[in-house]
Amino acid sequence: MGKENLTSRTSVRYNKTMAAEKERNYICIDLKSFYASVECVERGLDVMTTRLVVADPERSDKTICLAVSPALKALGIPGRCRVFEIPKGIDYIMAPPRMQKYLDYSAEVYAIYLKYISKDDIHVYSVDEAFMDVTEYLSLYHMTARELGQTIIDDIFATLGLRATCGIGTNLFLTKVALDITAKHSPDFIGELDEKSYRETLWEHRPLTDFWRVGPGISKRLATYGMMTMKDIAHGNEDLLYKLFGVNAELLIDHAWGRESTTIADIRNYSSQSRSLTQGQVLMKDYSFEEGLVIAKEMMDVMCLDMVDKELVSKSFTLSVGYAKNTPVPGVHGSFSLDTETNASFILIPEIAKLYSQLVNKDYLIRRMYIVSNNVVPEEFMQYSFFVSPEDIERDKKVQKAVLEIKNKFGKNAILKGLNFEPGATTRDRNNQIGGHKA
Repeated sequence: MGKENLTSRTSVRYNKTMAAEKERNYICIDLKSFYASVECVERGLDVMTTRLVVADPERSDKTICLAVSPALKALGIPGRCRVFEIPKGIDYIMAPPRMQKYLDYSAEVYAIYLKYISKDDIHVYSVDEAFMDVTEYLSLYHMTARELGQTIIDDIFATLGLRATCGIGTNLFLTKVALDITAKHSPDFIGELDEKSYRETLWEHRPLTDFWRVGPGISKRLATYGMMTMKDIAHGNEDLLYKLFGVNAELLIDHAWGRESTTIADIRNYSSQSRSLTQGQVLMKDYSFEEGLVIAKEMMDVMCLDMVDKELVSKSFTLSVGYAKNTPVPGVHGSFSLDTETNASFILIPEIAKLYSQLVNKDYLIRRMYIVSNNVVPEEFMQYSFFVSPEDIERDKKVQKAVLEIKNKFGKNAILKGLNFEPGATTRDRNNQIGGHKA
């Protein structure tokens, strides 16, 4: 079937959707400079006037700032700069990250959302951002979407002292664009778009990377063919777009016209056909081959505990290793497979060590490492191997469950292995972190 017919199907789909369904109203609320705001609130300071960055002072000045307050952004400091990029003449507070504190605040914000909107109509997009389908609530509260959004962000500020911005739209794409672009130029930090106003106000907007899901790579490829704006894409050669982006061109074209058919109900009902678990870390320094082997073993040990805790097993595992900066060769990537699914550490740790030794060049330093447990399935699907005693499998599982019980009761560092004390080991430090930063 040709692309012309596919485009026709898209148009028919939208016409049917618009005719059959009530127009929906969405809001998306974003907590302004969230981590920096929490640190200012905790210190009794105003985030709009306080010069503050969230960064770990124990790391080098090359560490990335997790958040920058609006007062510093007003001086031209980008939101994700490195500490050394902040001009020396600027006085500011450096707040060490407290990830658990931020999660606690995020939970309190979510509790405020639940005062107004059912959890079934909320999609938490990130720790500081959430979409809400408010279609059925506007008549209930006798409010417009703008009034409801304002009420919620006022409640957040009154309750927690956190400032927020709000995007409003007739679909999820327009809501996100209203938040990311329109709200920034609104005196009340609320942006509102429908398909008509989107085309009237943002079709000529540049750069394209300001729009949701348009990254630098996509923007650069479009620019090569003279497409610099959403209007250019909307009126562009569709055959060319499909040639450049494949099936993803349909989404790009839809967004260029301000269309998006996915709803929060669709997101909540989505179920992936396959599942995987991942362990990964960017190391604090360049590691030798031997130190990297310790990391690989530690990460697989943590992966095994995670699988036992979730009652999952797998028979396929992938290792990816990235070398240090300026290494003349790319990183390496490989997998191993077993005859049956397992989560037994006495099987998987030696296997990952073997794969690591096969893949990694001993002459190069290491900076990144990821382990993926592919296509995990529930334990009840596991079959015993002809090559491993069932008694050994059960013994390992009992030990792992005992370890989990101790860690859950007394803390992750309450019980450790000798492996965790070898040179280069990171598990002890990572047990006190959330998302790679201090808890």
